[in-house]
Amino acid sequence: MSRTTTSAVKPSLLALAWPIFIEQLLHLTTGMVDTFMVSHISDDAVAALGTANQIVVLFVILFGFVGIGTSVVVTHHLGGGDRAGADRIAATAIGVNTWLGLLASLFVYFAAEPLLKLMQLSPALREYALPFLALMGGTLFLEAMNLAISAVLRAHGHTRDPMLVAIGQNILNIIGNAVLLFGLFGAPKMGVVGVALSTVFSRLVACLVMWALLEYRIHLSVRARDFFDVSRERLARILHIGLPAAGEQISWYLAFMTVTAFTARMGDQALATQSYAMQLVWVVVLCSVAIGLATEIVIGHLVGAGQFDEAYRQLLRSLRVGFGIALIVAALVALFAPLLLGIFTSDPAIIATGALLMRIGLILEPGRVFNIVVINSLRATGDARYPVLIGAFSMWGVLAFGSWLLGTFFGLGLVGVWIAMAADEWLRGMLMYRRWKQRKWLKYAQRTHAKVQAGVHGEPASA
Repeated sequence: MSRTTTSAVKPSLLALAWPIFIEQLLHLTTGMVDTFMVSHISDDAVAALGTANQIVVLFVILFGFVGIGTSVVVTHHLGGGDRAGADRIAATAIGVNTWLGLLASLFVYFAAEPLLKLMQLSPALREYALPFLALMGGTLFLEAMNLAISAVLRAHGHTRDPMLVAIGQNILNIIGNAVLLFGLFGAPKMGVVGVALSTVFSRLVACLVMWALLEYRIHLSVRARDFFDVSRERLARILHIGLPAAGEQISWYLAFMTVTAFTARMGDQALATQSYAMQLVWVVVLCSVAIGLATEIVIGHLVGAGQFDEAYRQLLRSLRVGFGIALIVAALVALFAPLLLGIFTSDPAIIATGALLMRIGLILEPGRVFNIVVINSLRATGDARYPVLIGAFSMWGVLAFGSWLLGTFFGLGLVGVWIAMAADEWLRGMLMYRRWKQRKWLKYAQRTHAKVQAGVHGEPASA
């Protein structure tokens, strides 16, 4: 499977974080670019693409939980000097995600029309959405493989490679969209189908490049039998981290959808303001996500090596860095909010309210740093269930209920919603921080280290 044995990398936080930020930002903008270019066809085409994309994104989230678990478990083995164990975990993860992707691809391809009907899409919109979903959904296995390989490369410290692949994929996608959407260079004008074909082609090229990088960077060759030799013990260790992470993300997604429903009842203007404000906020959020994922990689290596005190101190250093970056970026967004919001709308009421929300963001975003960075760190130690339990309570009891209470019942509108959002982030963040300070994660880290060492010495390790 692997041709060489290498020692664990000693990655630095910022060297890992900035490529992750760029990569995540590019993934975020892909859908925005597609939407912008399709808007030149019609509003119906945009609505159809947006609805079909929700189905695709749901499955991408499903594939993501394997990637999260893979990244953490691979870092444990690399930190403990067990390269062979890391390669076995990587091969298992790529095989499992490929099978999940193939099953999802077949399901979406053959059930595309019933799924769109379930989404209450009108027959007119289904004419746009059906071929798009069939193409995008039918090639989901490529995205599944990409996510698994990206997780493996990041765990080895190669965060720039997925970033560069994402850049190339976006460039190919934009060029392909322009050619097939507008019929450039004599190509036929294919509308939404052209956008889907362009995206599928860029996804295929990205997948091929990722496979090549897997071999070139870490000398890992996944053979045909690795797709069938799926160890229950290795899969259980991946899912131990990945499933709780997926549960937490899905819980937040559903809670935020509930908040969006409350916002929609406040009127079209409030919903538009919230949509525009969130476009600006995501840039700040991605800074925290990048610091959190980079910290997860570093702490995963330290846990695998048994350096628990250094892992403890690393989280505190990461928090200081993340806190500072979030404050600076949030302050810049708040300062230039009227100008930035003016890119999307000329409505003075929307701009004024959105600018006020960005100022509330100066309080909200530092709390989000504690939340994201500490949760990623707890996950890296093996303490994956606590964030889910606390998260579910806070997301629904504070974020969702608080948004209704302050925004609707007390009539504070979007300001009330954002106060609830800030309260949710700070409550979860402080509870996670307290758990870290109390070192309740240590028993999980010690257990994880023992499993890695058992693998190094050839002893059986229990799941």
